This record gives sequence, C-alpha cells and structure tokens, in this order.
Amino acid sequence: MTVFLIVVNIAVLLLIAGSLYYLQKKQVSFSKRVFTALAAGIIWGLILQFIYEPSSSVLTHSTDWYSIIGGGYVKLLQMVVMPLVFVSILSAFTKLKLTNNVGKISGSVIGILIGTTAIAAAIGIAAALSFNLEAVHLSNGSAEAARAAELQTTFETVKDKTLPQQVLDLLPANPFLDFTGARPTSTIAVVIFAAIIGAAYLGVKRKQEEHAALFASFVDAIHSIVMRVVTLILRLTPYGVLALMTKTVALSNLDAIAKLGKFVVASYVALALMFVIHLLFIAFSGLNPLTYIRKAIPVLSFAFTSRTSAGALPLNISTQKSLGVPEGIANFAGSFGLTIGQNGCAGIYPAMLAVMIAPSVGVNPMTPSFILSLIVIVAISSFGIAGVGGGATFAALLVLSSMNLPVALAGLLISVEPLIDMGRTALNVSGAMTAGILTSKARKELDTSVYHSPVQELE
Repeated sequence: MTVFLIVVNIAVLLLIAGSLYYLQKKQVSFSKRVFTALAAGIIWGLILQFIYEPSSSVLTHSTDWYSIIGGGYVKLLQMVVMPLVFVSILSAFTKLKLTNNVGKISGSVIGILIGTTAIAAAIGIAAALSFNLEAVHLSNGSAEAARAAELQTTFETVKDKTLPQQVLDLLPANPFLDFTGARPTSTIAVVIFAAIIGAAYLGVKRKQEEHAALFASFVDAIHSIVMRVVTLILRLTPYGVLALMTKTVALSNLDAIAKLGKFVVASYVALALMFVIHLLFIAFSGLNPLTYIRKAIPVLSFAFTSRTSAGALPLNISTQKSLGVPEGIANFAGSFGLTIGQNGCAGIYPAMLAVMIAPSVGVNPMTPSFILSLIVIVAISSFGIAGVGGGATFAALLVLSSMNLPVALAGLLISVEPLIDMGRTALNVSGAMTAGILTSKARKELDTSVYHSPVQELE
C-alpha cells in the first residue's frame, strides 16, 4: 500500500508538470508558467500536508523522488555558475565594456549593496520593535537546544577571524580550487581572477593585437556556448519551481509556524517593506518599477522556492540583461550579491534577532546608541560574511557576537527558518539586481529601450 501511495503522489506531480508543458506548447509566457508552477506547488504541498503526517514515510519518500526534479534543477544551475561568471566577465573585457571603469563599477555595486543592507537593518529593527518580539517568549524544545549547540560550535570556528583575514579570503590563491566552489568566497575569487586576466588582455591588446584578437575570438565562442547551456537549463525553471515548492510546503511544520506566527509575520512585513524600498530606488532613478516586477517574477519565484542565491545567479544575470543592464555590470552585481550586502540574510534577519535577544541580557533595544551601533555593525558584517561563509547564520553570529549578545538564542527559531529563508533569499536576489540597475543608470550605461521592452521568451 505504501509503495502504491508513493507512486500515486509521483504520478500527480508528473501530471501537473505535464500541464505546465502543455502551457508551454500553447505559448503561455514564461513568467505566467513560473507563477502557475509556484501556485500549483503550494496547493499540492498543502494537500499532501492534509493527507499525511509530516513524519509519514509515504510523504518522506514521495518528496525524496520530487527532489530529482527540484534538486536536480538547482544542481544544474549551480553547475553553470562558475563558468558563467568567469566567461561573462572576460567577455565584457574583450568587448571593451569595462575598460577603464572596473574600479568605479565594482565600487558602486558594493556601495549600493552595503547601503541598502544598512537600510534593511533599520527596517528589521523597526519591525521587531513594532511587533514587540522578544526571545524570552520563544519555546525551547529539543530541536531548538540542538540548533543552539550547533550555532555555538560554529561560532567558535569564526569568532577569531579578523577583518583583514576576511579580506584575504576573497583573493584567489588557487583559482582552480575556487572553480570547484570549495570555499565560501569562491565566487568572488573567480570574479577577481577573471578581472585580472581581463586586465592582462587589455595590456596584450596594446602591444600584440593579433594575440589579443585570437584570445577575444576564443572567449566569444566559449561565452556563446555557456550562454546556450544557461538558456537550456532555464527552460526547466517552471518544473523546478513546482517540485521545490511542493516539497517545501509538504514538509513544513505548520504547528511550529503557527506558534511563531508573530515572528513570521514581522519578518515578511520587513522583507516586503525592503522590497518596496528597492522599487522606490528604481522609480527615483526614472524607471518604471512595475516593469521591474514583471521581468523579475521568474527569478524571484525561483529564489523564493529554492532558497539558494547561488543557484539563482544565471537567472539573476539573465533578468538584469533583460532589464537593459550591461553584461559586465550584471555579472558584478550578481556575483558580489551572493556574499556581500545581502539585504535579507545579512540585513533584516540579524537586526531582528539582536533586538529580540537584547532584553534577555538586560539591554534596552530602543536606545539610540544601541540602534545606531546595530545598523553600523550589520552594514560592516554584511561585507565580512563573505570571508566566513555568508548566509543568515554567519551574519547572525557576527552581529550578535559584536553586540555582546548570546548567539545560542538564535537557535529558538529553527522551526520557521525554512519559511523565513525563502523570503530572505528572494530579497537578496532583488537587492543584487537593484544594485546592477542603479549602477548602470548612474553611469548612463542602462539601455532603457531594453528595460521597457516586452518580456522575451527563452529560445
């Protein structure tokens, strides 16, 4: 009977996937298919929640099979991240898009990422105070205790790492190792390595034009192939979103989410407000924010479902290019956005945790000195997390330890972490794309005709 139920569950998912393929044949737009897949995944996941217990072996084995589609799609995207970043940045150099502006462009992108993270921290503080969130009100079960111990152990491995050491971690001592993604800072290291080769190419071009032309032709050919691989993988986005969303919803602990409902609501209010800030920045730059939303829906839906900024990078860069951002700037913004200035994971989340935990050690989180110190530390740490692995966990560890607050209390939110992380990841990706758009607009390199053009379907 168990095997039969598993087969039925798999068959239903495949039937829904078949419906998405039918919509593709009917030439329904890519964005609509992604949104349909997201909605279908939520509905089917809730149905599975209603039919089975969260610990049911049928549900566990069914979602394990779903991972072939969802997890497989994420792995394919991660497979192409390093080649895409490296070849695209090199291609930008060979096409003379970045010749004398590398420092200015990268500085602008990083500045916007860190600046928006500081704003995100302020919003997180306001949300935590408005909803009166305090860690002392949270329950401490066995799962929470285990998570607290894990955080404390992780903290011991990173607490002594200084800022200069974090900066050194960004450099590509062994670029071939970084191409494997072995280090948390591998993506930025590959960006730096590509920029160094690009600078060398410009030097060779001035003295040996024939060699430079041969190299440029080779890079162009490789770039075309890599981009075609990216396009082929992105075609699978609706199916990947469907499987990922179904598994996430089906395995969510709804009881625990209900108990921590106030924190979940406060988090999403803060995330939504920060997304509105992104839209306001885009509007103030003279662009239509509704156009941004329309074109960004597929990548934001994927980021929300998959909870991986790295996996969303190919779609992130593709979306920026569809918004008129030059290729080189899109790659800088997307790549730096993976580990620097993450508005959700490194901005809102650690700020909210600090405000929640402060009263437990007798600190008043409403004092101006506490709030100002927290915003500054969050902004600095949003750059520092690149040296210790990135992500919400490391951001929280660095911020809480810098504020002399107990890190173990962050483990009390383990039951709602997946749900919150979905929104955080989507906001991280939006922040990276916003940095690319604003940098391009400020440098007068944004192609506004492309920005306002209709959404192009993947070929």
